Amino acid sequence: KLIPLFVIIGSGGVGAGLYLMRLAMFNPDVSWDKKNNPEPWNKLSPSDQYKFYSVNVDYSRLKKDRPDF
Repeated sequence: KLIPLFVIIGSGGVGAGLYLMRLAMFNPDVSWDKKNNPEPWNKLSPSDQYKFYSVNVDYSRLKKDRPDF
């Protein structure tokens, strides 16, 4: 009778771990390579979607409105 509880708790833990791994690997605020790319957030184009889920924003239609540095 406890097997569904272990399955639900285990899948929640695995899902949380995978989400943390996604944040650590693909979020532009995190920089693992300080020598080759010290500021990865400057290399993003406006059409890059780095959020997990966006409700009302179509990233493919966004235009660049800021200067290059």
